[in-house]
Amino acid sequence: MDQKTSYPTSDATPSSTGAVAFAWLFVGVPLAWGVSQTFIKALALFQ
Repeated sequence: MDQKTSYPTSDATPSSTGAVAFAWLFVGVPLAWGVSQTFIKALALFQ
């Protein structure tokens, strides 16, 4: 049997470092703020 596996070709282009850093900051800063606020409010429950 002669089976050929065809893989999808990727037309993706490499991302710039600045765009990746901006994306991480765009998500990471609000996430860090939310986690810190949750931690602060959770501490208040145990006092």
